[in-house]
Amino acid sequence: MVEIRNLKKRYGERTVLDLPQLTIAQGETVALAGANGSGKTTLLRILAGLIKATAGTVETPEQKLYMPQQAYAFRGDLRRNIQLTRADRAEADRLLQQLGLDHLSEKKATSLSGGELQRLSLCRVLSQDCALLLLDEPTSACDAAGAALVVKAIEAYRAACGCTVVMSTHSPALALHAADRLIVLNGGNVEADGAPEAILANPETQWAKSFTAGWKL
Repeated sequence: MVEIRNLKKRYGERTVLDLPQLTIAQGETVALAGANGSGKTTLLRILAGLIKATAGTVETPEQKLYMPQQAYAFRGDLRRNIQLTRADRAEADRLLQQLGLDHLSEKKATSLSGGELQRLSLCRVLSQDCALLLLDEPTSACDAAGAALVVKAIEAYRAACGCTVVMSTHSPALALHAADRLIVLNGGNVEADGAPEAILANPETQWAKSFTAGWKL
């Protein structure tokens, strides 16, 4: 479970997060949506322990994994990139197949396209166990087919290990089809929080209504 109380994050005079109380249940998949600068990445980085909050308390499981939006690769082929996490060859090959990269398994990882590189980064993350999986824009570089593979892989991983998933996204499809809960942030504050379908049917504020205009179930 994730428990946040009176969380504030400031950079100088600017407050980028202001969350009085937020609880995420174990096993829940939460999508964070909002415009650029709304606080999505900052919240993920605080949950991951990469940066500290200015004030408040954050309780998270000890075992957590974080995938930044900027995907990267190590030297060597795709299979080797995954095996750096101590995954065995069979597990590496399974993940490559799951994310549609098996035909590239012996290709240099540094030669991949943006979408392929993002899916490889996800392979590397999903080769490890965790109680809290934190993903920053996991489909931002993917085409529609690649994004669909990412959604299925995340769902399969959560089903297998029972972890909590928190992911930021600008993708309505990811928020609507992969998340149990949608939290819309605006200027570091929660603008809407609930089931994606409920928020689309009845946005809690005018800003949330404007932000989700055009989203389709």
